[in-house]
Amino acid sequence: MILLENISKTFHAKDNTVEAVKEVSLRIDKGEIYGIIGYSGAGKSTLVRCINLLERPTSGKVYVDGTELTALSDGALRKERKKIGMIFQQFNLMASRTVEENIALPLEGSGKTREEIVSRVKDLLAYVDLSDKAKAYPSQLSGGQKQRVAIARALANEPKVLLCDEATSALDPQTTKSILSLLNKLNKELGITVVIITHEMSVIKRICHRVAVMENGEVVEEGNVYDIFASPQKQITKEFVSTTSVLSSVFELIEDDSPVVKLERGDVLIRIRYLQADVSEPLISEVSKRFDVTFNILFSNLEIVDHAPIGGTVGILRGSEEGVNNAIRYFEEKNVKTEVLKRCTAYLKI
Repeated sequence: MILLENISKTFHAKDNTVEAVKEVSLRIDKGEIYGIIGYSGAGKSTLVRCINLLERPTSGKVYVDGTELTALSDGALRKERKKIGMIFQQFNLMASRTVEENIALPLEGSGKTREEIVSRVKDLLAYVDLSDKAKAYPSQLSGGQKQRVAIARALANEPKVLLCDEATSALDPQTTKSILSLLNKLNKELGITVVIITHEMSVIKRICHRVAVMENGEVVEEGNVYDIFASPQKQITKEFVSTTSVLSSVFELIEDDSPVVKLERGDVLIRIRYLQADVSEPLISEVSKRFDVTFNILFSNLEIVDHAPIGGTVGILRGSEEGVNNAIRYFEEKNVKTEVLKRCTAYLKI
């Protein structure tokens, strides 16, 4: 549905040149929910605005639904843009228009009759669960309701693609959850390809199929969401993944020399993370029986990412040197990433 070939975007100021996007190539499939994540200034918002040519790339080509947008005249581009809806962090609603008038705005001049426009707006209001707010003004709405209006407006022309530029960043967690559920619904029911720009890995984890990680204008890592969470390769990706898991808090405990992670003779503090979709095997009880060790779980985190379980456990492994080493080796043989975080140099004599 979307193909970006070597997209670069450079901004020139009087005394400064900024390479916001550098040679980015991406393929986003039809019906996919695709996430692009990065810190502020990474170039992600500039990149998404290059998809509908709100920002024209300095170089490279943009294809949407098989059409090269970068080769079109202004008139032809306006026509193709109707296939692409867009929602923003600050909603961009017209304060002087009611909810129904905001939603109807993209349909003005479309050649549709007034009756057709009224019918379409009514259907969209029902779809985003705002039928009772048709006559309200944006100032009378909550943040979540404003974003629902923006989504309805973006759907007015029945787009094939919906671009979401930090669409949940101004919302509280519960409202964010409801907006992401709505985006998931329209993706499944209407078949719309959704591109989500965010700096929150929790958003990626909840809704996206694949993700690209951006840093300094470049895509540094890309893959399906499960693989990225299970085995991040780049440091920036590891940082994003750690924000969604309690497992990383162990490093703060170690740094603070917390009693929680104090080790006794024969203890090894380890973090294990599952690297495959099937984590049903009782690994911890198995190593306890096989190698005569105990595993004291400090904290654990298991959740569903892209319809598959993923997570890990931090705990203290205790036993003889041979038993502990065999247990760690057994975890690794079962495709469980095992990190020794802290080790007591003296072992139990068993």
